[in-house]
Amino acid sequence: MIINLLSSYGIAKPKAGAIILFFIYLFTLGSAMAQGSKPEKGTISGKITIIDGSSAQGVTIKLKEIKKATVSNADGEFEIRNLPFGKYTVQMAMIGFNGTTQSVEISPQNPVANLELKLDYTSQKLEEVIISSGGNRFAKKESEDVSKMPLKNIENPQVYSVVSKELMKEQVVTDYNSAFKNVPGAGIAEVRNQGRTTNISRGFATPQLVRNGVGSFTYNTIDPANLERIEVIKGPAATLFGSTISSFGGLFNRVTKKPFDTFKGEISYSGASYDLNRLTADVNTPLNEEKTALLRVNTALHSERSFQDAGFYKSYLIAPSFSYVVNDRLTLALDVEMSGSKATSPTRLTIAPTLVNLKARSITELGIPYKLSFANNTVTYTSQQYNIFAQAKYKISEQWKSQTIVSRTRSSSEGYTVALNLVSDTTLRQVVTNQDSPFYGTDIQQNFNGDFKILGMRNRVVLGFDFYSLRATRNDANVNMPIISLRSTSAAYNNFNLTKIAPMFSTATYANLVSNDETTYSAYASDVLNVTDRLLIMAGVRVDRYFNGGTYDFSTDITKGKYNQTAFSPRFGAVYQIVKDKVSVFGNYMNGFSNNGGSDFNGNTFKPSYANQFEGGAKFDLDKISATFSYYDIKVTNTLYDDVAHPNFSLQDGTQLSKGFEAELIANPVPGLNIVAGYTYNDSRYTKAKADVDGLRPSTAGAPKMANLWVSYRLINGAAQGLGFGIGGIYGSEYNQTNTNTFTFSIPSYTVLDAAVFYDQPKYRIGLKVDNLTNEQYWSYRFAAQSPAKVTGNFTFKF
Repeated sequence: MIINLLSSYGIAKPKAGAIILFFIYLFTLGSAMAQGSKPEKGTISGKITIIDGSSAQGVTIKLKEIKKATVSNADGEFEIRNLPFGKYTVQMAMIGFNGTTQSVEISPQNPVANLELKLDYTSQKLEEVIISSGGNRFAKKESEDVSKMPLKNIENPQVYSVVSKELMKEQVVTDYNSAFKNVPGAGIAEVRNQGRTTNISRGFATPQLVRNGVGSFTYNTIDPANLERIEVIKGPAATLFGSTISSFGGLFNRVTKKPFDTFKGEISYSGASYDLNRLTADVNTPLNEEKTALLRVNTALHSERSFQDAGFYKSYLIAPSFSYVVNDRLTLALDVEMSGSKATSPTRLTIAPTLVNLKARSITELGIPYKLSFANNTVTYTSQQYNIFAQAKYKISEQWKSQTIVSRTRSSSEGYTVALNLVSDTTLRQVVTNQDSPFYGTDIQQNFNGDFKILGMRNRVVLGFDFYSLRATRNDANVNMPIISLRSTSAAYNNFNLTKIAPMFSTATYANLVSNDETTYSAYASDVLNVTDRLLIMAGVRVDRYFNGGTYDFSTDITKGKYNQTAFSPRFGAVYQIVKDKVSVFGNYMNGFSNNGGSDFNGNTFKPSYANQFEGGAKFDLDKISATFSYYDIKVTNTLYDDVAHPNFSLQDGTQLSKGFEAELIANPVPGLNIVAGYTYNDSRYTKAKADVDGLRPSTAGAPKMANLWVSYRLINGAAQGLGFGIGGIYGSEYNQTNTNTFTFSIPSYTVLDAAVFYDQPKYRIGLKVDNLTNEQYWSYRFAAQSPAKVTGNFTFKF
């Protein structure tokens, strides 16, 4: 019926009346289904958290007055049903924590008691409990960012994945990109000029532009030291996040560490092959006796060289986070990330479709020696990055809460980057860019969250307003180096250094531009309606007013490409829980858009491109297994392609399809054994585009088939308690990096295996990881050779 409504009102750009009628329909439907009789028995439910903010899994909850008990799940949630009305004493117990009790009463007027409980640990630390317990440790998916409201995964008709800091610690992750080995379908990261990364989501290149649920882009390398988790939202997500920070395939949200109300910390050192040295610290402390002022500071120093003949990366990170409870209604928070780096630019090899006479048709056939970098350690760039995140949370009433966020970002890069252009089967040319490129971003967001009942049905609502601004200047010039052999070194290869290169820029032509000048004003609303305790319906809409200031050329005082655009983005979904809080089936319609400037030959102004996704699947949230299976179908319309009849103009009736299957499994079949696995199949193709790619898979869609696996086992009893082992890997099928009807050039399939051993104790942790056990040779989308076998050792001291 939802789809019929969509069809009736037009999903690409619905009218306001259509949205209003849809909500009226939802409430009317719920009213008809609401039961008028009063319940005869009640329920006690709740959520238990530890003082550091994490969910408390495996807590035993007992009712003192009667013989009823349960255990909290991976999200710290519990529920005891069918209770006679009356007063109860709720008792909680868990090894390593102080036991606690709370009194509660249920009655015909208040049949459901929903508790928010907190555990404090004893002299034993939290790590002791983690070490000594089994449990599905990596299955925690609760998030307030994914839907901009508290919503359990089993209730959410949208698909998302989470990579926790616990999993990253077990895998001895020392760089941000390695964490994405645990994300189904993400593939090998494409590292761009200044270290910024892009991964694949449902066949679309997806950059790293979101931090703590708001726009906070980085155009430099991200350090993982301050990460609490990575949330990967699948499918078009423009309704709640907008088009400027999400792709048609989804978005990646970096959730940073927050302070909590006890003193705790750790210092960690990692050393690895290729002279990797990494020192991190994480210290948390209350600042007053009342524990209303809290501070947490994360820092990192990182240095490593490339496995190739040249190349290095050095960086630092300082990330303080402060929170202050003003009163029982108002909480303020401020956190900052400041980082800087110096490095050689990542490998970027361009193979133009015009090289139709090329004999080699894959990177392996081309035969570039794996350890040649075509770089020099004097040809470098430096970068600086800061992210400032300020937040005010205010409890308006029992039903309504307010959240105000201000996010400010500056990301800059200065110095030299290098691109490689293939010339023939045996030669290439280095192109050097001297650049100064700062980016400035602001995101101001106001959300109102409501949780109330209408006609007996629960509504969880978010109403939001968003202001987003991005401004960037560009001052750069390129110089072409001599053509050199791609298979061996030479005098020209050796003479590639800053002393020889720098004088060439004295006669180069510099571009001095305002390259980005974008402002977006947005309003959005979303409602999750409990028609029954098992059937939930979600509906939402966003309107964006986008202003693009165009490209301003300082040398000519001319601005080109200035335009404004309005876009609507609806979303709908439904969830039915076959087994309450355990098994659900879901379906959704998600929408995304991308703004387009310019006009066609006839002067028709271009409209936004739209992505419309229909998806269905099932979710399982059992004690031992958390799993999601889904099939999606994304159609992109209004895409631009070259107008052959009118050079320098485009047509806007192009279409693209991306459909496929995704599976994710997080399991704990026996105590101590944990499994994280994923598989994706994606079928992407242009269905109407310029002739040379029409009907083909976009080269940016990545490998059609991908898989990931991590299996670990830790001893939870006995003298060797805390000792663990892990093994896993990633797989990607072959795909064409260049893909036209006249020329293809492929990247081969890859299977990369990793293994780890660790010993985790309350006061310390020792870890050893081997990446790429079999020395597999494999490449990213930009033909950057990936590291051969690498051994990393880690020691962490906890206090």
